[in-house]
Amino acid sequence: MGAKKKLKRKIKSLKSALRVQHAPAAKVALVSPLAPAAFPDLPVIKGARFASFAAGVRYKGRTDVVLAQLDPGTVVAGTFTRSATRAASVLDAQAKIVGDSAEGAAILVNSGNANAFTGAKGQESVAAICAAVAEKLGLPADRIFTASTGVIGEALPHDRIIAALGELTTALDQDGLPGAARAIMTTDTFPKGSAKTVEIEGKPVQIAGIAKGSGMIAPDMATMLVYIFTDAKIARPVLQTLVAGLTDRSFNCITVDSDTSTSDMLLVAATGQADAPEITEIDSDAGKAFADGLGAVMRDLAHQVVRDGEGATKFIEVAVTGARSDADARKVAFAIANSPLVKTAVAGEDPNWGRIVMAVGKSGAEADRDRLSIRFGPHLVATNGQVAPSYAEEIGASYMKGQELVIGVDLRLGGGVATVWTCDLTNRYIEINADYRS
Repeated sequence: MGAKKKLKRKIKSLKSALRVQHAPAAKVALVSPLAPAAFPDLPVIKGARFASFAAGVRYKGRTDVVLAQLDPGTVVAGTFTRSATRAASVLDAQAKIVGDSAEGAAILVNSGNANAFTGAKGQESVAAICAAVAEKLGLPADRIFTASTGVIGEALPHDRIIAALGELTTALDQDGLPGAARAIMTTDTFPKGSAKTVEIEGKPVQIAGIAKGSGMIAPDMATMLVYIFTDAKIARPVLQTLVAGLTDRSFNCITVDSDTSTSDMLLVAATGQADAPEITEIDSDAGKAFADGLGAVMRDLAHQVVRDGEGATKFIEVAVTGARSDADARKVAFAIANSPLVKTAVAGEDPNWGRIVMAVGKSGAEADRDRLSIRFGPHLVATNGQVAPSYAEEIGASYMKGQELVIGVDLRLGGGVATVWTCDLTNRYIEINADYRS
């Protein structure tokens, strides 16, 4: 690419990012204090083009539909919510994801309406959208993946989405991913994007992703809506195995409010257009390098979702060690992270470590009161079943004033470990959810 063309693309990308960063979100005027300073510069993913459009699915005057077109040779992997009330689009995408076609593919996402708990009408909407996109792009219907996010229980006005396809296909552009990040937002206060470049045998492989999520966050497989694109050459079974494993260490380790959505979906599309060799084995050097890059993007996006937790003012890491097993460590970590008493104490900057003791005790994991220790960041708060001699209330109170907090618990029973991420619980969470549909 020539210097002039590079500069032109850079300017276009910056303009898009600025529009994304400063465009107002529906019903949410305040940007989270934990938001990144700026939307990242996302690289071009060869073989992928994106477009966004204001179709009026629920709100007028804001982009709410995204179309991604992926060239032939693209493989798609994903994980989906295990909710018993999964949305029609989730069920449809789950059925299609197992295919190993070399055809092109497309992803269409709308915000404003979840198309969940809508019965046969919901399935009809998905089928109609898939058929229309397939015809417009010349693709098989089983290579069209759709997703919807927003209000549950209302019929999706899919005719508005189909009517927008002409505008969307005309606007398809390799630099359209920042706009897509904006269009999939609901109660989000900032668009979420992340990127990584990895080298495989000296050749660059690009990875770029976007996500939406702010409330109803307690994933049970993946989370919210997440779309990651890469130009890597990789066999679909290898990609699927990687995505499933990395999901458990990223999106399945976050919680905002302990509620699992009906619409959670994570898709990773690999176009295969990088010059790097194909990744055929997870344990190869190429597989490990790619996994490190993909894992970094997934973890970053997961953290951004927590940082945009509805009403959040504190980002909290809960690190549990010394459990009898990793499963027990996970139980303890989530018991702490999901506790309204712990989360409201943090919101009030109250170092109430007794609530940590409570959460450990209720978790269902094996614990010994007289062995466990508790830390707030570097500060030992309690040990051997009582307050640490070196601890004073003002130490904890001072620590709680920070925006980035670590709660550490050592059960001292074994080698089990787990780390999860959450946020505090504030009055703003109530305000957002009390008038979500009004």
